[in-house]
Amino acid sequence: MRTCIAMGTYHNPGETFINHHIGHLFGGDTVILCARRRGEDVHHRPIHVRRPATGLAALASLPGQARNLLRHGSTQVPAGRDRAAIAAFLKREGVEVILTEYGTQALVLAPLASDLGIPCFTYFRGSDASRSLQTAKQARDYRRLMPYLAGIFAVSRHLVDNLARAGATHPNTRVIPSGVETDLFVPDEKVPGRFLAVGRLVPKKAPQVTIRAFANATRDLPHTKLDIVGDGPLMEPCRALAEELGAGDRITFHGRLPHDAVRALLSRAEFFLQHSVTGPDGDTEGMPTAIQEALSAGAVTISTRHAGIPDAIEEGETGFLVDEHDAEGFAQAIAYGLHLGPRIRKMSTAARATALARFDKRTLLAELETHMRKTLA
Repeated sequence: MRTCIAMGTYHNPGETFINHHIGHLFGGDTVILCARRRGEDVHHRPIHVRRPATGLAALASLPGQARNLLRHGSTQVPAGRDRAAIAAFLKREGVEVILTEYGTQALVLAPLASDLGIPCFTYFRGSDASRSLQTAKQARDYRRLMPYLAGIFAVSRHLVDNLARAGATHPNTRVIPSGVETDLFVPDEKVPGRFLAVGRLVPKKAPQVTIRAFANATRDLPHTKLDIVGDGPLMEPCRALAEELGAGDRITFHGRLPHDAVRALLSRAEFFLQHSVTGPDGDTEGMPTAIQEALSAGAVTISTRHAGIPDAIEEGETGFLVDEHDAEGFAQAIAYGLHLGPRIRKMSTAARATALARFDKRTLLAELETHMRKTLA
């Protein structure tokens, strides 16, 4: 089934879930529609970059924008030359269905797809069903969006509930996590006392809580080590905190690393740490890919009762959860994990089994394809 994958930026190496859809959805019979094009073209699919009119062309598109406002309640829907170019691209490529990555992209494209008679689905993944819902206008726009969609997917029930509280519901809704390549993220011989954290160093990840909890829980355990992978605006404050707490020699800041390097670290880590919290702007996780990868690699995960994370972690069986911002509880969970003894191996095995049963990317992709086909049959 010829599918147009619509996104904000192409190509973003960190958006592994989008890249997987481009490469493999319906056998990789895909084309790309994006708002911006940056970096390398790794997929070699037909690409169209949306180009809203500027200058005199923008004036010429004003009547079309006015019609969109009246018909769809939005001026985000392409008008004028931009609309014509998108329509021509979709027709030329024989597109049968559109999948927009993130609900914010659906606001732009679903009404146009409806006009063209092309079914459109969207995938909610995190900020698009949390931070984006902080304004009354966005909630209203999502409510207006629903009738234009053939169905919606979300990576966690938490996001579906967020949308429902805003009055944005769709009868054809399915929760399907992004998943992980379980044949790539596999356990190796675990290094005792080895911890790993992966993610942007931003408020939503609360990296300072992770660092402080690790330092406090392992103060008298010099063999313990924490690898932190990722960059972001909190990098320097995090480095300074590690030194201040006397843990600078046991915490390594790697910055961004290639995916294969992350896999290697995960395969040997006993524990994975992620203290996700709701950001100051209302941003939340969906179902963190890093946690799914950690489970697949057999790392015991210590995280928070946040967004979709409790759906992934079975407390006491595959990991431990604390409340958001509970630094003391996070430290206690780390300390408890270090005294599990032989039980750590059992939990590692259970984590791997959970990933195979619930988060295998190929299985979830097949579920996505089956649901789309049934909807359109």
